[in-house]
Amino acid sequence: MNKDLIIVGSGLGGLSAALRMASKGYKVTVLEKYHKAGGRLNQFSEEGFTFDLGPSFMSMTYEFDQFFKDCGIKNPLKMKSLDPLYKVNFRGSNKFFNISKDLDKLSSEFEGIEKNFKEKAEKYLFKAGQFFHDTENIVVKQNYDNLIDYFMKISRVPFKHLPYLNKKLWNLLDETFDSMEVKVIFSLVAFFLGSTPFKTPSIYSLLNYTEFKHNGYWLVEGGMYTIVREIIKELNKYDVRIIYNTEIVKVNKDSGKVTSVVDSSGKEWIAENFIINADAASFRGQVLNREKFSDDKLDKMEWSLAPLTIYLGISGKIKNLYHHNYFLGNNFPEYAKNIFSSSSIPSKPYYYVNMSSYTDPLCAPADCENLFILCPVPDLRFKSDWSDKEIIAGDIISDLSERIGFDLNKNTVVKKILTPFDWGSMFGLYKGSGLGLSHKMMQVGGFRPKNRDELYSNLFYVGASTTPGTGLPMVLISSKLVTERILNEH
Repeated sequence: MNKDLIIVGSGLGGLSAALRMASKGYKVTVLEKYHKAGGRLNQFSEEGFTFDLGPSFMSMTYEFDQFFKDCGIKNPLKMKSLDPLYKVNFRGSNKFFNISKDLDKLSSEFEGIEKNFKEKAEKYLFKAGQFFHDTENIVVKQNYDNLIDYFMKISRVPFKHLPYLNKKLWNLLDETFDSMEVKVIFSLVAFFLGSTPFKTPSIYSLLNYTEFKHNGYWLVEGGMYTIVREIIKELNKYDVRIIYNTEIVKVNKDSGKVTSVVDSSGKEWIAENFIINADAASFRGQVLNREKFSDDKLDKMEWSLAPLTIYLGISGKIKNLYHHNYFLGNNFPEYAKNIFSSSSIPSKPYYYVNMSSYTDPLCAPADCENLFILCPVPDLRFKSDWSDKEIIAGDIISDLSERIGFDLNKNTVVKKILTPFDWGSMFGLYKGSGLGLSHKMMQVGGFRPKNRDELYSNLFYVGASTTPGTGLPMVLISSKLVTERILNEH
């Protein structure tokens, strides 16, 4: 049996699939469009400041333990649990809510705002936890051959969870809590999926369970890019090659199999099996020319929000920021419902701020801070012109300066802005959508683009855009599912 394998893309999905397959005796080559491995899990440095480009924390860390164990390695990552998990500030208020896993501490934060908070939260999280554990192995960690197979497996989920399927996350929170502040804070998990609680199914209340009860949020010592570095160290032991600046634009096929992929320079790459760690929907349309995934069809699908990201190297120490921080307004329902399809960005948007120098001083020079600001914005279908990026970023920086009592503009040493166009061109994200197709009910599970190609028996997909979905632990599970397919079928 020929064990040559080509993986297109070196995001976490591609890298973890490469290590899984290399440890099984496969000769693996990874082709990467960008000049550096990691995909959105990337990093850059400038003038002594180091920034995580995308993901800045994770949950379900035991999936990393399992991944390395599957590859015959002890987990080399040193991880630190965060508590409080994050801070939240609402515009017009000087109060910063410290969001803790300790519900007694959290109850005191919401004292006078939410009556019987702990009792309500315990009940809500208990139900979310039941759903999580009743579906994790039945639905999340399963391959599906077709929709019938998917429905057969999902039918094993206890019927008591059926109400989750027909309800949005916001509706569930609205039934559970009274105060707008608590509902908004608990709904922030929807933004981890690149969506809003008004579009996200209530099944994703399970993310509240993972953050408050199950595993919490963690950071990696040395920055999130340490994950990529450690995997590459192991890949080097298997002589896995990563070829950079190589964009695949064409696929050659014969007799129901892919025979090679072709890069933008015309070079042909031949293997027995192929794994695509690019967007599973747009690759089918833009490279394989599938009518079902044409641009017209893709544009009608529901995509996750796009990222506008700002990276600031700051001279001076900032007192009012934690590792993770959310800066929100006071018109959440209106804002969340309109942000998806707006052609302009409000002058006072909602945004997330990561200051990793809070927990890792080596990320910035002495007496300095590094800030990563993420503002979810519409994708390029709705806003294609980003010539106003400096104005938008300036509004955000000024707003943040006012709310933390620190003049960021006067103390900026490094400044970098990435728009949805930049993210799309760097990492092949369709229309700049940060996390690919959204997680509405008809785009998850058996409805999500499959990890095995419909026409070619040796072509597979891995990553956030296929099953089971987005998030670092889900991507690790994705690599396990796709390697199981290859090992079982070839």
